[in-house]
Amino acid sequence: MYGFLKKTSHKASADMEDAKEKIKELVERFYLNLDAYKKGSYNETQLRREFIDPFFEALGWDVQNKQGFAEQYKEVVHEDSIKVGISLKAPDYSFRIGGQRKFFLETKKPAINIKEDTSPAYQLRRYAWSAKLPLSILTDFEEFAVYDCRIKPMPSDKVSTGRIAYYTYEQYIGKFDEIYDRFSKEAVLKGSFDRYIETTKGMRGTAEVDKEFLREIGSWRDALAKNLALRNPRLTVDELNFAVQQTIDRIIFLRICEDRGIESYGRLQALLNGTNTYRRLFEQFYQADAKYNSGLFDFTLDKLTPVLSTDDKILKDIIESLYYPNSPYEFSVLGAEILGNVYEQFLGKVIRLTAGHAAKVEEKPEVKKAGGVYYTPSYIVRYIVENTVGKLLECKTPKQAEKLRILDPACGSGSFLIGAYQYLLDWHTRWYNENNPEKHATGKKPAVYRSRAGWQLTTTEKKRILLNNIYGVDIDRQAVEVTKLSLLLKVLEGENEETIGKTLALFRERALPDLKDNIKCGNSLIGPDFYDSISPTLPFSPSLDGRGKTTSPLAPDRFNRGLAGKGTIISSPSPSTGEGWGGGEMDMDRRINVFDWNDDEKGFGRIMKEGGFDCVIGNPPYVKIQVMQESQPVAVEELRRKYKSAQSGNYDIYIVFIEKGLNLLRKEGLLGFICPHKFFNQKYGQNLRNIISEGKNIFRIVHFSDIQIFNNATTYTCLLFLRKSKSEYFEAIKLSSIDYKPEYLGSVHFEKFPISAWHQKEWNIQSQSHSAILDKLLKFPSLESITTNIFQGPKAGADNVFILTLKNYKKKTSVLYSASLGEEVELENSILAKYIKGKFIKKYYLDYSAQEYAIFPYDKIGQLYSEDQLQKQFPLTYEYLSDPCNKKILLSREEGRFKNSFWQYSRPQNMKILFNEKILTPFNAFKNSFAYDNNRDFLFSAGVSGAYGVLLKPDINITYKFLLCILNSNVVKFFIQNTSTCLRGGFYSYENKYIKNIPIPFIDLNKSSKKALHDKTVSLVDNMLELNKKLPNAKTPHEKELIERQIKITDNQIDRLVYELYGLTEEEIGIVEYGNK
Repeated sequence: MYGFLKKTSHKASADMEDAKEKIKELVERFYLNLDAYKKGSYNETQLRREFIDPFFEALGWDVQNKQGFAEQYKEVVHEDSIKVGISLKAPDYSFRIGGQRKFFLETKKPAINIKEDTSPAYQLRRYAWSAKLPLSILTDFEEFAVYDCRIKPMPSDKVSTGRIAYYTYEQYIGKFDEIYDRFSKEAVLKGSFDRYIETTKGMRGTAEVDKEFLREIGSWRDALAKNLALRNPRLTVDELNFAVQQTIDRIIFLRICEDRGIESYGRLQALLNGTNTYRRLFEQFYQADAKYNSGLFDFTLDKLTPVLSTDDKILKDIIESLYYPNSPYEFSVLGAEILGNVYEQFLGKVIRLTAGHAAKVEEKPEVKKAGGVYYTPSYIVRYIVENTVGKLLECKTPKQAEKLRILDPACGSGSFLIGAYQYLLDWHTRWYNENNPEKHATGKKPAVYRSRAGWQLTTTEKKRILLNNIYGVDIDRQAVEVTKLSLLLKVLEGENEETIGKTLALFRERALPDLKDNIKCGNSLIGPDFYDSISPTLPFSPSLDGRGKTTSPLAPDRFNRGLAGKGTIISSPSPSTGEGWGGGEMDMDRRINVFDWNDDEKGFGRIMKEGGFDCVIGNPPYVKIQVMQESQPVAVEELRRKYKSAQSGNYDIYIVFIEKGLNLLRKEGLLGFICPHKFFNQKYGQNLRNIISEGKNIFRIVHFSDIQIFNNATTYTCLLFLRKSKSEYFEAIKLSSIDYKPEYLGSVHFEKFPISAWHQKEWNIQSQSHSAILDKLLKFPSLESITTNIFQGPKAGADNVFILTLKNYKKKTSVLYSASLGEEVELENSILAKYIKGKFIKKYYLDYSAQEYAIFPYDKIGQLYSEDQLQKQFPLTYEYLSDPCNKKILLSREEGRFKNSFWQYSRPQNMKILFNEKILTPFNAFKNSFAYDNNRDFLFSAGVSGAYGVLLKPDINITYKFLLCILNSNVVKFFIQNTSTCLRGGFYSYENKYIKNIPIPFIDLNKSSKKALHDKTVSLVDNMLELNKKLPNAKTPHEKELIERQIKITDNQIDRLVYELYGLTEEEIGIVEYGNK
């Protein structure tokens, strides 16, 4: 099911030879005139035109844009340099593939010694590090230096810091293959450039710009919060969070504008001289309001921040850190996407106030519980946007496109809205370039103007597109402000003081739009009808906040940003001390933060009256209902009341967002989410599956199996694309972690499926050939039908006490190591049972190398020993369990539930059948790993680290050994991989709900031919069991290799017999074996 279109070049060698000849000519010319070139009068412009441009043209790059691409698709962008003092504020060249930067190239005239001069290297590294480009190049043609730009640049760095390759022009021919294989266009397209990046990874000092900038603004938040709380003692926690966020946002905005040439460089820096820094900073804010009108500087609404007090030193430290030499950041190339990543993490923390009105910054509890905040990778955003917004723009004009309404209902820091807006800007630029641009460059509000780089959108047109097309909602007010900031910075990309000035002068318009009607704060899932449904039985006890206002802890907080993918969660603050985000100072309205989609002013009433949104995109929050129930039972009840998807099982909130997103679409509208694919198979997803199947809404699915899309998070995701209108077919693909690379995502081969095949069932993506085989297999009896039990073992609840490691086995007692006491103890053998974890259950054998034993305080029929029995029959064990340290652990389980029998297991299940003859399988496994416990002496536990036992019916005409070979066969592996849940690392779940459906071929032992087949199979299993016993005892590598080869041969023989039992054809066998790779 997994296939990619791979680019190949049939004339690569010819191209290389041609390139080599061209570069040889350049080298010879440079050598002949070296003295003239090294004179100071020979400048960079001449060098670029005569040597650098032809050098990279020889490497296959369209340096002069001879193909006539629009600005956003040019392979090589000659950056417009912005003069600031004696330095230039942009790299000379940006090399791109598909509009995405790959590396910068900075040129210097040959008179400069690149190998020894630190300034050019530091300048290049600042550019590339800020743009998050791993490698970039510095050259004067005489020298060619390659720098690893993942290392944070510091003014004190040596010129050699980060330099990973250095060539002189005399080496260009001798080292040509090396240069071509790394920096030619062909090398980048084939992945050689990316592989080169990987081989240079891991150097000391590497630090990603987003992580560093996050640390930087985090320190600003700490300092500002503490000082504002100190100097303004009447500030509430809500006001403090607002003031800190707005101040940081405004400073960052103006500093970025400086580096982009929109503001005069050094305006903020001038505040370092003199006193009253906060007042003088606000003078710049007021000027910015007059110039930009963005809402960011709207002081008719914000009456708080202008009247606050703060110490000069706090602001001066922040401003000083934004300028050379203290700042490693080059804000002219710091993209909105990088800022979005930074802010997504930034929003994971919140300022709280102590009882003494001291500010402290803490990680939100829900973020801590989730292990952090995870940002959607940009290539995922691009793919979703291209396959939703892109499809809706097909065959349209700008006039028609202005009617498109694009929404992210949980927008976070705005990554999806930024991606959608960028796509719209690129699409409009391309359309105008291809449709008589001169015509659209005239009139009162021209859409384009001609620059040195070609036809570009005017600021007015960019504003129009943003206001017409982009909409977002988030429950976190800070997230809403960040989204607005990111979008405004995107409007200003490519602008400078001259173009902004023209907008002001010619059209009497201020430079930026006010996004208050586009990006709104509210709870996307809960509307004003929430108040009509409040149950009188729910707790309601009004209390007074610190200012004498009545508050209610009815809804203990609001959704806050913070989980995998930028998830939202409902968290609980302290209702009366102000210790929470808003705490007791937030009334019920603000904590639940209901959002009325149909309200013309506060919601999107006009859009909803017109039928809804054309496109809903994003990464909805991933939050389990159990987490929500702890802190927000009111919201949980409301979701269950309002949404069908929330009415089955222990759901995750992302499924409610999918249902809501579908409801917000107008006819023919499209939805594109990245979300977990667990709802495909889990019980809680049944209602959502029904909604989508009955509505015939699916049009595409990209299933990532066990591929981990988010860094540092274990989340099993898919890309889900829905259409509001009905479809009879959809396309889907299930990707494999073995071959997957992000750059291949756009060229995968999809298979077409009828939607009727998924009607109300669990959803499993299988090719038609796989489905046909599965249909054939499912005609056989299931494992469940031939067994009495498929069961899990008990759960002790204190493994560090009950599970011990054998040190010395004696006749009546054994010496074992106790993890709880950190020492060896002696216990009676008769109360010990061999204990095996799931990971030690292997294919055909049990690996008991861990030598673990469990204390089993139960008799042969599973009855718990009394305390008197334990004391008399097992005094050593009783003494061990009664040790104060152990007893404390045992009594603390489940809040003291076992105080009258502290020695018992917390979940003593299936005790009577634990030691029966059985087959064992781990809970999770990379491949089917069934083993035979014929000695009936292994204890195993419940849970993901445990196992399942399989007991055959006593009257069934199948032996355990025969069943064992079926369960370990290729056929069963194929079945599980197509019906079970795929987990990280390529593991699959072998829990009961999946293995109970395994088809088992019935064999009639009364027929001689069938009995012969059965006996041959069992004989091979006996051989396999014997070989696996011998393998650990092999004394030489040769002996081990010989046994392993025999195991493989025997395994293949068993598979051939099993194929025959299932009646598979050679073609079907080929599909099974290929599908198992």
